[in-house]
Amino acid sequence: MYALVDVNSFYAACETLFRPDLKNRPVIVLSNNDGCVVARNAQAKQAGIARGEPFFKIRQRVERYGVQVFSSNYALYADMSARVMAILEGFAPAVECYSIDEAFLDLSGVADLHALGCEIRRCIKRDTGLTVGVGIAPSKTLAKLANHAAKRWPATGGVVDLSDPVRQRRLLAIMPPEEVWGIGRRLGQRIHTMGITSALALAQSDLWFIRKNFNVVLERTVRELRGESCLAFEEFAPVKQEIISSRSSAERLTEYDPVREAVCAWAARAAEKLRGERQYCRYVATFIKNSPHDRHQAYYSNSAGIRLLTPTQDTRDITAAAIRALDAVWKPGPRYLKVGVMLGDFYSRGVAQLNLFDSYAPRANGEKLMQALDAINRQGRGKIWFAGQGTGERWAMKRAFLSPCYTTRYGDLPVAG
Repeated sequence: MYALVDVNSFYAACETLFRPDLKNRPVIVLSNNDGCVVARNAQAKQAGIARGEPFFKIRQRVERYGVQVFSSNYALYADMSARVMAILEGFAPAVECYSIDEAFLDLSGVADLHALGCEIRRCIKRDTGLTVGVGIAPSKTLAKLANHAAKRWPATGGVVDLSDPVRQRRLLAIMPPEEVWGIGRRLGQRIHTMGITSALALAQSDLWFIRKNFNVVLERTVRELRGESCLAFEEFAPVKQEIISSRSSAERLTEYDPVREAVCAWAARAAEKLRGERQYCRYVATFIKNSPHDRHQAYYSNSAGIRLLTPTQDTRDITAAAIRALDAVWKPGPRYLKVGVMLGDFYSRGVAQLNLFDSYAPRANGEKLMQALDAINRQGRGKIWFAGQGTGERWAMKRAFLSPCYTTRYGDLPVAG
């Protein structure tokens, strides 16, 4: 039996947590560089603000409805997410962190599932101030649907238990197919054209018909809707296949030096993530591009990659390779908007063989140096950095509405009046 626990309007809820004055007011959170809406609370939805809308297009509505705007504050969201996940680990022997604000729990052997769901909600609210929805079912897809119902209908008290087949069929009968996990709007429309107008009708469809007209993925979804668990519980996150570190800059970059500084910064960040994954990479790529919507110049987007002979996780080697890749694609003239570094071709420690002619052979005490670097920066991002990253940060992204890091920086601790 699975439970899916999902925080309601997570980003917006984190922002209002330390701002009681925003209670019952519309709140939205913007994407990197304050580009578009990525999260909103219920009041903002009622004001007609949709996810994905460019901010410059909704400025008048923001002023008209008194909407509070925030830039993305990832330090705050990551810390609040870690607190929620730590609480969930106390309720189940296995927890699968599905995303920053939701997790699957293995509830095998639990007798009173609904009572446990209510207890999870109560503890998270008490210890973090965040409100969650809990969906319980014998398969992950049904648990997702139950969670959707728990958040959609307040009368459920935020907990829906679908362990009973009769309750499963009752909910499936009122849910359209496109509300099912993994079925988007486009696939939902195609399913509708075949006369399948509810999730229950989809669950009762012939499996041979589904596989013939769609694919094995939808067949698996149908089996899950029938209560047959087909999606394995992943207690450990799968190893990443690539790491991309990139952001749009607040201002257009036309000179080589600030672009090079940006490449150094993103290479250092990517290397830090790589060490966090306990992996080594053998492929380093750099990409640069200007805005495709700029009417005053031609669109230019290019990338280049360097394949190393020996896998590394040393920031110095990765940065050197990223700069060599930048030099291969650098072109004066365009007003660059986005710069980034991508790492790939990962190896675990000790898997690859050293090469006698490699100019990036492992350096003496390199791993200890990187460990010390990461330990210092864990006390606060940017405490120590490489000189190539510069100090001006002209390439930094725009965050005009950034809130304080209430839970991770002493200077930002809220002060009680």
